[in-house]
Amino acid sequence: MWYVAGSNQQDYLIHGYCESPDGRSNWTKHKVFAPPDLKLFDFRPIKAADGYEAVFSRVWIAPSEPPSETGLWWCRCDHPSNEFFDWCNPVQIMTAENQGWHSGPWKPSVQYSEADPNRMFVFFDGIYKTNEPSPFPFRFTLGCLELVRPTPP
Repeated sequence: MWYVAGSNQQDYLIHGYCESPDGRSNWTKHKVFAPPDLKLFDFRPIKAADGYEAVFSRVWIAPSEPPSETGLWWCRCDHPSNEFFDWCNPVQIMTAENQGWHSGPWKPSVQYSEADPNRMFVFFDGIYKTNEPSPFPFRFTLGCLELVRPTPP
């Protein structure tokens, strides 16, 4: 299980990993999968024809403009490794550029087309700030990115 933990208020996120034979008991010791400075959120691996691929988001929760690394990323590995750096050098597939209806994509889910195994669909959550005076001046959105399977660097 890949999971995220931390505190939005303290701008601290860490991505962890642990295993269980049945998903309910005998969990392995929790370990850090990705360091906090990556701001990695929701690592989503999927079995592919030639190994494993994953889509993940790098988020920015600080009150400043997000850096260019914020957005959705793709990577691959020969096996579902619990070591982030075993996965290939990630390729950014979407930035956090404000699109009006969303900025800062997160919580990705990936699926390949049954008709074309090189056509990838990445579903994601988005958010945008409203101008409404409110304790929570944001709206959540959903999006889908359709692209050809990236090539590892």
